[in-house]
Amino acid sequence: MRQPIDKNKYIITFIITAIIFAGMLYINNILDEKRFGDTKAIQDQIALDLLSSETQFNLLKETSCKNVNGSILSKELNSLSTKLTYLEANDAGNKSDELVYLKKYYSLLQIKDSLLMKQLNQKCSSKPISVLYFYGDKKDCPACEDMSFVLTHLREQYPDLRIYSFDTNLNLSAIETLKSIYKIDVRKLPAIVYNDDSYTGFKSIDEMKNIIPELKKIDKTRALEKERSSVSTSTEFSSTSDSR
Repeated sequence: MRQPIDKNKYIITFIITAIIFAGMLYINNILDEKRFGDTKAIQDQIALDLLSSETQFNLLKETSCKNVNGSILSKELNSLSTKLTYLEANDAGNKSDELVYLKKYYSLLQIKDSLLMKQLNQKCSSKPISVLYFYGDKKDCPACEDMSFVLTHLREQYPDLRIYSFDTNLNLSAIETLKSIYKIDVRKLPAIVYNDDSYTGFKSIDEMKNIIPELKKIDKTRALEKERSSVSTSTEFSSTSDSR
């Protein structure tokens, strides 16, 4: 003889399941809204940084050489790069229209910055350290991510080093022109351009210093300053001890 079906048990189970599902959906919506809010805030800040950079470029064109130094040159590029990296990480490879637009705008800003540096070089007879970096998608260029880490490290260690990064997958005529000028083969990424010479494939920190000998000069200068500082400190300590 069959036992009677306990309808209340099924109803309670259904209600509990519905509550759990609704709760998970609510939490997911909150997280999505937060991610969207973070992304929107970064987009707004990037737009402000871009306007600030363009204004700064116009000011630098009019300044005298005695007022030009590394401390007043555009620093927005590095912060923009960090923000775009965050957006790319949260875009999950979807390449949203907003992200693509910002990357194109950022690329044009970099090109504008590099042209400004060349103008200042000619005007002030200076020679900043500038590198062009061409990269592609992770699936097409597995070494590009490691190359980016190396360049980020170098940029942190050498504030005067200016690194201009270009996504070769962006449909942007200005980037296509750069690729044509420096004969960048997208099948051999990553690619580095320094002093109009192109280098393909992953480069370690030491290899980059061989490509950019100015970095080694900076290392030597720092080592000498550190040695002098150490000798000076030792001498002061010795003098203090003798006076006692």
